[in-house]
Amino acid sequence: MTFDDIVVGAEYVSAGRTITEADIVGFAGLSGDFNPLHMDEQWVRANTHYPGRIAHGLLVHAIGEGLACKEMMSWKILAFVETQRRMLLPVLVGDRLCQTYRITAKTASRKDSSRGIVEVEVAILNQNGKIVQSGYNKYLIGGKP
Repeated sequence: MTFDDIVVGAEYVSAGRTITEADIVGFAGLSGDFNPLHMDEQWVRANTHYPGRIAHGLLVHAIGEGLACKEMMSWKILAFVETQRRMLLPVLVGDRLCQTYRITAKTASRKDSSRGIVEVEVAILNQNGKIVQSGYNKYLIGGKP
């Protein structure tokens, strides 16, 4: 899909994915973030109201982006320009997530109106339908050759 094919107001839902302990441990190793909130079950229970370790917010963001729906996989994305997220609820091991997308705006390029920026409102929902993260993405989408 090129810039002209994308419709403001269109909505999509990704497939789901369950967060595992291996996800959290792997992300801690990759990012260097070994905060006890993510790594120490006893510390979390003693110091917070959470029932167990929580997933890193950036891990959840990354997983959400990996859950891109099939409709968006066909977009002619030239660049991922901007992203923003608010972390609203904790994500625990065993939570199943999906990401929703709603196209909110399109702005054609001044140099080439066949391509431009597409703004997408996103939300990551858990298995109970509660929003755990919300925000937006902006993509540079190419035009027809």
